[in-house]
Amino acid sequence: MRIGIDIDSTLHHYWDHLSEVLRRRHGVDLPYEDQHTWHVTGALSPEAVSACVLETHTEEWVLKGEPYEGAVDTVRAWHEAGHFIHITSHRSTDSHAVTTRWLEQIGLPFDELYCSYDKITRCLEIGIDVLVDDSPVNLARAADAGMTGATIVHPWNRELIAADPRIVHAADWAGLATELAPVLGATGGEKEAAA
Repeated sequence: MRIGIDIDSTLHHYWDHLSEVLRRRHGVDLPYEDQHTWHVTGALSPEAVSACVLETHTEEWVLKGEPYEGAVDTVRAWHEAGHFIHITSHRSTDSHAVTTRWLEQIGLPFDELYCSYDKITRCLEIGIDVLVDDSPVNLARAADAGMTGATIVHPWNRELIAADPRIVHAADWAGLATELAPVLGATGGEKEAAA
């Protein structure tokens, strides 16, 4: 099968990075557990938040990302089973090189890396079967397009998970691997050529 995997808040705990930049730049405290929507709302303009997000995608921040426990081992097992691994992130193309370095640094195998602001379009173009992402918007769009949406549970995607039984979910990567096993099959199948 072909598996698309997001990075921020999917492969690593991104919120601490964003929260630290927001606090330093704007004195705003946004505790993880209080983030019940995917978008940062409140006193900051969308432009201010975007500037903070861009900073978190610079070399300094990207290279210090610590993968969630079990994430690399799970993705490696999927890759070794013959699944095509498409890493996809809502990042500027300027961060492609440093993101590649980070993936290599953590030892995560992949067949394609795609940094773009419309990951669903690319997933459809290359025939992704399963999208692992944290965004309720992306998960719903993926499910509506016929993909299996899967996620680690976060405060901002709990409402979607409760409302949409199509979304596979778990508290951590070990649980997610277990929940996705019936979807991915026991053998994984042969790796497909890149589209």
